[in-house]
Amino acid sequence: MSFSPQSRIWIYQSNRKFSAAEESTILKKLEAFTNQWKAHGNELLAKAEIRYGFFIILTVDESQANVTGCSIDSSVRLIKEIEQEYNVDLFNRFNIAYKLNNEVIVNNKEDFETLVNIKQITPNTIVFNNMVQTLAELETKWEVPFQNSWHSTVFAHLL
Repeated sequence: MSFSPQSRIWIYQSNRKFSAAEESTILKKLEAFTNQWKAHGNELLAKAEIRYGFFIILTVDESQANVTGCSIDSSVRLIKEIEQEYNVDLFNRFNIAYKLNNEVIVNNKEDFETLVNIKQITPNTIVFNNMVQTLAELETKWEVPFQNSWHSTVFAHLL
């Protein structure tokens, strides 16, 4: 099934990496959800995936039916259930993910700031921009060098 580059996405970043068993169970739960996800009775063309063991990504192709507030609410409820069931934090926007030696690492804002300060995070360190909103942006603007990200404006005083 192919999704339009303009498909809407939502990224939920975990504060810790899911185990392989957790990831498998969560994916089954997400798949069951996306297979029956509806907006005002219309089936949504949707999919879910987990990338790097940290990121739950929901995708909806609105060329078939538009997402509604109610359908977004139902997805948020599911993510909150996963959060409680697996004791992870999926809504904390102050947790920042980056890559170090091709490993994804998630730190809180204070620890990340320290790493920028001591030059462990460089202008070329890959960071994750979870604010992207479309599939096209996910492919081109999600994993970006720190210097090209919103992070660099927040932590500019440290560079």
